[in-house]
Amino acid sequence: METEQHNENSETNEELFEHHNFVVDPGQEVLRIDRFLIDRIPNTSRNKIQEAAKEGYIKVNDQAVKQNYKVKPNDTVSIVLPYPVRETELLPENIPLNIHYEDDTVVVVNKQAGMVVHPGYGNFSGTLVNALVYHFENLPTKPNDFSSRPGLVHRLDKNTTGLMVIAKTEEALTHLSKQFYDRTTERRYHALVWGDVKEDEGTIEGNLGRSLKNRKLMTVFPGGDFGKHAVTNYKVLRRWDYVTLVECKLETGRTHQIRAHMKHLGHPLFNDIEYGGDRVLKGTTFTKYKQFVINNFKLIEGQALHAKTLGFEHPKTGEYMRFDSDLPTGFKTLIERWDNYLASRH
Repeated sequence: METEQHNENSETNEELFEHHNFVVDPGQEVLRIDRFLIDRIPNTSRNKIQEAAKEGYIKVNDQAVKQNYKVKPNDTVSIVLPYPVRETELLPENIPLNIHYEDDTVVVVNKQAGMVVHPGYGNFSGTLVNALVYHFENLPTKPNDFSSRPGLVHRLDKNTTGLMVIAKTEEALTHLSKQFYDRTTERRYHALVWGDVKEDEGTIEGNLGRSLKNRKLMTVFPGGDFGKHAVTNYKVLRRWDYVTLVECKLETGRTHQIRAHMKHLGHPLFNDIEYGGDRVLKGTTFTKYKQFVINNFKLIEGQALHAKTLGFEHPKTGEYMRFDSDLPTGFKTLIERWDNYLASRH
């Protein structure tokens, strides 16, 4: 869950579903709500509860409260989330995986476009996790999550392609998770963005939190009071006047980080439906050009973003491992078409 203004839910039309409800005992001593809930919600952590409070998902007497709220006798405490309660067994599904590397400790997969990483509201099957539990037995899970996500150390958006590392043992899960938390991993993405990016390279720094207008989107909060600290370094690789191919190197790994940061810079990702990149944003008004762009949209499923390079310390051997992947066929064709278009104009 991402950090944001704690009472935001009262300002949106988002439907919330009650997952937990507690009435505080009349003899209860005054206690911070995160400490109160840690003993009452199974398989969670204090950090997760604090994040839920920041999201506005913890209410006392029907009012969203901060994580430092102190519960009092007879308070009614509820946890509300933007998806209904569902008791569901994680079913293995025989979905093909593109395995880039595998040993007895880790697996590196090359995720395809259109695949959701883990089950959630609206996607209870057909996910990467459903495939993982079919292909690998006894994958470890984090004890501090509201839902089980076996083997997962990090995530990619549904239509983002590229490399992900999966932990096969509890030790690997802990070791890799710490590397991502400490920001010692190497993550480089290729992104095609709208517009001619002014600087050859630069850094985008700005807190990311859920948009106050649309909770499905992330937005930059420059002031620093809301959202989570996020840093994206970028470097221009190719220019085609109307679009630019950039390499983005993540220092942090926030939800939709590259997509939201590049939009904030004024360069939404090409064909990014959620962030406005699925329209003709730059170029001529000629019908032929518009059709060229529309045909390009059809080559890829969603935003032109590929997790190309992934580096980390092997959790068992201590060896630094660095993996690189080819761009998907549609992304390659996209680049070739822009090359040809630019060549035809000269």
